[in-house]
Amino acid sequence: NRPIAKRLILLFSYLLCISMSFIRSPIICILGHVDHGKTSLLDSIRGTGVAKKEAGGITQMIGASYVSKSDIDSISKDLAEKMKVALKIPGLLFIDTPGHEAFGNLRDRGGSIADLVVLVVDVNQGFQPQTIESIKILKQYKTPFVIAANKVDVVTGWKVNDTKSFFESLSKQPPHVKEKVDTKIYELMGMVSEHGFDSDRFDRIKDFTKQIALIPISGKTKEGLAELLVMISGLSQKFLEGSLEIDEKGKGKGSIMEVKEEKGLGTVIDVIIYDGVLNKND
Repeated sequence: NRPIAKRLILLFSYLLCISMSFIRSPIICILGHVDHGKTSLLDSIRGTGVAKKEAGGITQMIGASYVSKSDIDSISKDLAEKMKVALKIPGLLFIDTPGHEAFGNLRDRGGSIADLVVLVVDVNQGFQPQTIESIKILKQYKTPFVIAANKVDVVTGWKVNDTKSFFESLSKQPPHVKEKVDTKIYELMGMVSEHGFDSDRFDRIKDFTKQIALIPISGKTKEGLAELLVMISGLSQKFLEGSLEIDEKGKGKGSIMEVKEEKGLGTVIDVIIYDGVLNKND
């Protein structure tokens, strides 16, 4: 019962191996412009209502959510089988970074630790100031990323379907709506090219080392969630496998995301452990 002056709070010990020895979960960072749907997209994945709890609907601090392999399977197992993607990683750790310009420093730290980034862009608005800022962060840290072309449900004429698959929903859209979606994607490709990257809709890419994958999605209706999770998981396994191996007997290594004061605890440090193991009293 002694007073605790300092205490480490580890964000999701699931980062350490769960069902697979020596393999940790990829750290996925969410970046993008304010109001483009970052937190709402993450809410759709984890089935919670964090966005509604935040003041003004804007994330005020870095948070994290763990999505297990079973969670991913429940959303995208059928699609993964069709795309021949066998899920090997124990899960995904999503970091939801602030999108408001006042939190640029926090967002920068969030981007630096990510294994892979999901850059959320409103498919109807395209690149905005914080989108461009996020691109600069990705270039600086040379972090691989995919683009979630969000709010596809707002495209004029789009009919919402009860499915988590973009392709399944797209197949039920009228021809003129399919054409509008394609136009939006091509416009987004043009914006991406202005910043030195080649991109295309994910199903049209032959070499993911040379092109950025654009994944149409709706964080609100969940259409496209299956494709997004399959792409993130597949790319992580294919290109990041070496960096996901951890030393179970090694000293814990991590990155401090935030230092704050908690009533009754004192100084609290939010840390993400990405290698080794951190034990009590270390």
